[in-house]
Amino acid sequence: MAYKITIDIGGTFSDVVLSDFDRILHIEKAPTTAGRAFTGLRAAFERIAEQLGLDLGSLLARTSIIIYGTTRATNSIVERKVARTAFVTTAGFGDTLIFREGGKFKPHEFSVDYPDPYIPRIDTFELDERIDSEGGVVRPLATAELDRLVAWLGGRRVEAVGVSLLWSFENPAHELAVGARLAADLPGLAITLSHQLLPTIREYRRASTVCIDASLKPIMQSYLLELQRDLLEAGFSGTLFISTSSGGCAYLEEAVERPVLLVKSGPAMAPLAATSYTEGHAQGDNVIVCDTGGTTFDVGIIRDRLPTLTRETWLGERWTGDLVNVPSVDVRSIGAGGGSIAWVDDGGLLHVGPTSAGAMPGPACYGHGGTEATVTDAAVVLGYIDPDYFLGGRMRIDQHAAERVVQSIADRLGIPLLRAADAILKIANETMIKAIHQITINEGINPRDAVLVGGGGAAGLNIAEIGRELGCSEVIVPRLAGAFSAAGMQVADVVFTATRSHFTTAGTLDPTAVRRIAAEMAAELQDRVGRAATVTPSATAFRHTVESRYAMQVWEIPIEIDLDVPDDELGARIVEAFHDEHERLFGVRDTLSDVELLLWRLELRQGIAAPNALHAGLAQATADATSTRRASFDGAPASDVPTLRADTLGVGAIVTGPALIHEPTTTLVVPPRFTAELTARGYYRMVPS
Repeated sequence: MAYKITIDIGGTFSDVVLSDFDRILHIEKAPTTAGRAFTGLRAAFERIAEQLGLDLGSLLARTSIIIYGTTRATNSIVERKVARTAFVTTAGFGDTLIFREGGKFKPHEFSVDYPDPYIPRIDTFELDERIDSEGGVVRPLATAELDRLVAWLGGRRVEAVGVSLLWSFENPAHELAVGARLAADLPGLAITLSHQLLPTIREYRRASTVCIDASLKPIMQSYLLELQRDLLEAGFSGTLFISTSSGGCAYLEEAVERPVLLVKSGPAMAPLAATSYTEGHAQGDNVIVCDTGGTTFDVGIIRDRLPTLTRETWLGERWTGDLVNVPSVDVRSIGAGGGSIAWVDDGGLLHVGPTSAGAMPGPACYGHGGTEATVTDAAVVLGYIDPDYFLGGRMRIDQHAAERVVQSIADRLGIPLLRAADAILKIANETMIKAIHQITINEGINPRDAVLVGGGGAAGLNIAEIGRELGCSEVIVPRLAGAFSAAGMQVADVVFTATRSHFTTAGTLDPTAVRRIAAEMAAELQDRVGRAATVTPSATAFRHTVESRYAMQVWEIPIEIDLDVPDDELGARIVEAFHDEHERLFGVRDTLSDVELLLWRLELRQGIAAPNALHAGLAQATADATSTRRASFDGAPASDVPTLRADTLGVGAIVTGPALIHEPTTTLVVPPRFTAELTARGYYRMVPS
């Protein structure tokens, strides 16, 4: 029997899901370890192998596909633990990374200093050359300039270089010359050229993405290639894919060449999992997807049954953070998860997050030396988490430690222990609800008209209360919620993308030029697929888009286009699609304005063998047993609450709150005035009673 393993490395736990390409067989969790990736995964692999009656080597030998997702790239950027990188640009544009796009989230808050650029100004080099907006050479790139650049880099001990010359996507000759010279004279230097990675208008977005990509290359190449070697030595001989931010995955060779695609690689998979559970659902057009881990709370949207995409991923606050300008699933992340630390400020106000206890030491209840109260500690104090059944009984919870750290918060606030624990959860809830409002109400979606899907190991603690506050009529919590992103990887496609910059208007559109550009992109993708592919796809699909805007507008919106139409209809089809999308997003349909077309993109998706359904193969009821444990709701005194193990519930079972349902990798809290029904599709349907 062949296996498929998907892995999501989170800030606190690493999730592993195994299938036989037909159904999900096992899910495992293991504490995330710093450093070598395989170190923390080995224990999870060995537990799965034991349940299958195999040893580690035999399990990996029978595994033909592994898909690996990690927050390593994102964390490296945020923590600035990246390679020392130089920024090379056209003379006169050395301040591009300093000024960003000139904005500030709170423009009148003068107490906050403007942030430092991603690459220090001292590591920025300006080349005396110039290409104009039509691709013409205004000032040629002299050999003396290249000599000067090589000498300057040689004295700086940099590990990577991001090259973003003005208008290089219209004429890449100068960037190609720079890249060739650096590769010849400075072997081992990681190099990213902007016209190859991001051939698009706007200097800052291109420069920021290029420099981030270059700075990640030495880190992520070492990390991922080390993982590949460890897997090979342990017995794996199949294909290793890496989860990307686009909601798909890439071959290892493609991922190490373009590591910027790995930013938010894990969180992007939660909406993909949610689409599997809401397929065919009566209210499945609009879905709010929440993924509550130990470190972060990630929220995304499924709109018209497809995950929403963005080209604007800010790491940090908008305008002052660092921008990654590549297509990705639109997932907003905040520092609010099970490991988020509760603290009281000097004014006596309670806060939760954004700092997390991480995997080590983790929450105090983990018994690894944590000394600060977290959301998980509060849940233990309230009785929601069974100390004897955490991670299916593999990890013992220290309830006394949880009570001790939460009591310190209670003492600071001057309130009883249970009220303090309840307040911690409620503060976390409000932080999460605020994040949901930003991606729903601000984008024209009413949460009352959407289904709320909760994933992540900590989702079950508060997702029902969040749904109540949002006014959602239904909340879905999959039984695989504890490994939600890893489950999404089980149904992910392999994704390749190519882009070309070509400015025109709908009124002057040349269909021949458009088809030539499409052919160039298709040839590029076929070449990349040919160099990387080792798995025969189950299906292949192409998707053409163009970023468009009304004349004189500043920002573009992507429009899907169909090139299988006659030339004389192509322009009109694009215009009509743009009007429809602009009206949907902004409520405006300006048919009197011309439509400008700027950036053309071709996406190639290759399906790989995947389970028929994420819920298939999960255990059904083996008994009808219910116990009780003491639990508190809304800060009231604790009382006996029905407690059920997941393996005692059959399809159609209805649990009336207050009650607790313990899955091996998560706990579902059914609060008062709620019911939870286990459906045949493998999720709990929670509705107000």
